[in-house]
Amino acid sequence: MISLGGIIGVIWTLNIIAALFTVFREKRDIAATWAWLLVLSFLPLIGFILYAFFGRQLSHRQLAKFTTTPDATLTRVLTLQRQLHPAYSPTDTHTQAAVKHMLGMFLNTANAPVTVHNSVQLFTSGRALFDDIIAKADQAQHSIYIEFYTFAADALGKEMRDVLIARAKAGVAVYVLYDAWGSMGTRPEFFADLRAAGGHAEPFLGIHSNLVDFRLNFRNHRKIVTIDGTTSYIGGFNIGDQYVDQSAKFGHWRDTHLRIVGEASLSLQHRFVTDWNTTVPETPLSADLTPLAHATTIGSETAIQLVASGPNTTLEQIKLGYLQLINLARQKLYIQTPYLIPDQSVLDALRSAIRAGVDVRIMVPHMPDHAFVYRATQYYAHLLAEEGAKIYFYQDGFIHAKTITVDDVLASVGSANLDFRSLQLNFEANAFIYNVDLAKQLAAIFEADIADSTLVTAADFRQMSLWLRFKQAFSRLLSPIL
Repeated sequence: MISLGGIIGVIWTLNIIAALFTVFREKRDIAATWAWLLVLSFLPLIGFILYAFFGRQLSHRQLAKFTTTPDATLTRVLTLQRQLHPAYSPTDTHTQAAVKHMLGMFLNTANAPVTVHNSVQLFTSGRALFDDIIAKADQAQHSIYIEFYTFAADALGKEMRDVLIARAKAGVAVYVLYDAWGSMGTRPEFFADLRAAGGHAEPFLGIHSNLVDFRLNFRNHRKIVTIDGTTSYIGGFNIGDQYVDQSAKFGHWRDTHLRIVGEASLSLQHRFVTDWNTTVPETPLSADLTPLAHATTIGSETAIQLVASGPNTTLEQIKLGYLQLINLARQKLYIQTPYLIPDQSVLDALRSAIRAGVDVRIMVPHMPDHAFVYRATQYYAHLLAEEGAKIYFYQDGFIHAKTITVDDVLASVGSANLDFRSLQLNFEANAFIYNVDLAKQLAAIFEADIADSTLVTAADFRQMSLWLRFKQAFSRLLSPIL
């Protein structure tokens, strides 16, 4: 007769074997491997349910879409843009030294040419941003391409959709990509009238149902718009009422987005075309290259590289860019991120900057939108505060901006958070900016946000309850899979 203890032992052994098989059959970061072994080993059954949501990787069929996507258009775009800027060099000597390696790195790892003929406008208000997008879309003559993690079926979503329907009826080519998980609740029927008008709307990678593909990883987290190949938008806002301050839970939504008029818009247009062709290869798009010929008419010169990253490559291009920015800081480094969960390389870079005397300031939300993520953010905020960083908790609603500003000369704005999920697991897009005026604007916005924030010191963190610090430490163990 087998005892209860024996039965439990057999179940535990089988669970360990299943955990080892599940984790090691797919390639993943070593930290994520150990985190999943911890979850699967100590949470029998529940751990495997969590793995089904958070741990599964893209299928070979989905990855094959990326490897088979034609790159002829990309080659033409790169060739033309390289001809325009064969040896771009910023005029500011500090910037010259800082960006020399970044320019080559992004070109070689992300096929991201530097674009110079750009005029850029910053938005920190969702209502102002979407009013501007709607106004520009209403004037579109040729194409409107929209790609968002969230395209909600609420008041703002309907407002955006109705403008797209009107332009499609006017003969404008309208294409929409949205993430099925991020747009949960938005059914395909929501875009029926747009399709009837001649427009197109598809979930990224053709995943229509979260019941069929219910993984939380490998989502399309990009937030981009291109209009006629000349005007584009990139940043942190999504399409939904909460992003225009209509959420009782979050209240004011503080984010950062860019409007770009000029040559970089073609790079964003190509990003959309590539993602569309990956999702709907049977009806491929071709990028319109004619706007490139008119880019030199832009009076302003803001040098930008548009960089995309995703789980279809192991290069982690945006993380490499973040590391470059952190390592290049000599005087001050300002970071705004809703989730502060750096991997060891980013953490070491931040520590190095602090120890070198750089004024490192990091701003995160004071409220959680995901419990474990928030506690892990607190853990790393405490760790960096002990090192000497100034940690600000934003109080006026929820801060969702993903910005880095270095020495008032370099900056990044985009969709990528400073966490494992954005830097390794999601499809993201960021603008890396080499312009003193724009970097100073972003730094000034950060400093203005300090008035709506609370400085939390290392001593403040140490005074938190043991239970709260335990939750932070435990959440940190799960960092690679949050």
